[in-house]
Amino acid sequence: MSVKRTFLSFLWCAFAWIAAVAQPRLEVVSDVANMGEIMYQLPAKVSFTLRNTGTEPLLINEVIPSCGCTAVDWTHEPVAPGAEGMVTAIYDAKMLGVFQKDFEIYTNASDEPFYLHIQGRVVSKLSDYSGTFPIDLGNVRLNVNNVEFDNVNKGDSPMVELQIVNMGRKSYKPYLMHLPTYLSAQYVPEVLSGGRIGKILLTLDSEKLHQMGLTQTSVYLARKMGDKVSDENEITVSAVLLPDFSSLSAAERLNAPRLELSADTIDMEPLGRKRKRTMEVEVRNTGKSTLEVRSLQVFNRALTVSLSERNIPAGGAAKMKVTVLAKYLDKVKGSPRVLLITNDPARSKEIITVNVKQ
Repeated sequence: MSVKRTFLSFLWCAFAWIAAVAQPRLEVVSDVANMGEIMYQLPAKVSFTLRNTGTEPLLINEVIPSCGCTAVDWTHEPVAPGAEGMVTAIYDAKMLGVFQKDFEIYTNASDEPFYLHIQGRVVSKLSDYSGTFPIDLGNVRLNVNNVEFDNVNKGDSPMVELQIVNMGRKSYKPYLMHLPTYLSAQYVPEVLSGGRIGKILLTLDSEKLHQMGLTQTSVYLARKMGDKVSDENEITVSAVLLPDFSSLSAAERLNAPRLELSADTIDMEPLGRKRKRTMEVEVRNTGKSTLEVRSLQVFNRALTVSLSERNIPAGGAAKMKVTVLAKYLDKVKGSPRVLLITNDPARSKEIITVNVKQ
């Protein structure tokens, strides 16, 4: 065999080996999710984390459930090597008893499907409501007490569902106090008999929001006739209204500002005995025109934020100071976050999450 042929054979083997090694690889912590007891005709949600341990991007092409009673969603963007994607399932039980459902996951990691499974037991009444309804108000329990309408455009009317259970023996009529004009509530059913579960449907009228960015309010669930407002029955409601860039021309988009952040997550060290701790994030403009920070807000009072410059020229930067206040950390609903609304049409809304180590 000639030296040239030997070399070509070596190259072919090397390329074949590289092609075999350079590929996505799907791994999950567990392919089975035990949902425990779930209520009859009360949709329950579960998520699976999928990790790409390969060397090429992982693409989840399709997820097929074994029955029509399960709705699925998944990460549609390519999952980079070392990153994670999600498969989420919502099971709406139509029958009582034990269940097991399967999902076929089709990816570019294999020609064969990967299987995930959910299992549990459908009941007409839960033996323990604390997991499904963790918010304890005495005679009633809620699944959440912090509602967020995210990424709202002018003209939208999004709806959020709260779930409620009557823990008492007497019939109970849910009612939300202090609803602002941009929120409306529907109660299904209007009267809950003892031990039954219902829904509160909150609808947002975005036309009645007066400002861009974050609008927050508190509403209060009446637990009885003549009930008073307090921290116990408070439900916080947040709405983020986005700016409208639909009228921008192609030339204006080409010459638009471009937002860059030095970090979109801040990991704070434990505060210990300190009353507060501050960290900085650099806000850069890598675009071709002035970057305007039109709104700079925090989602709860555990944070304060300031920015050295609201109008950042092309090629410029500003310093953002984010301060955590220890006295409010245990009292806030939701995670501490900072919201930026800018005139960058590609990144008009940015969230900085603050994690405080315990």
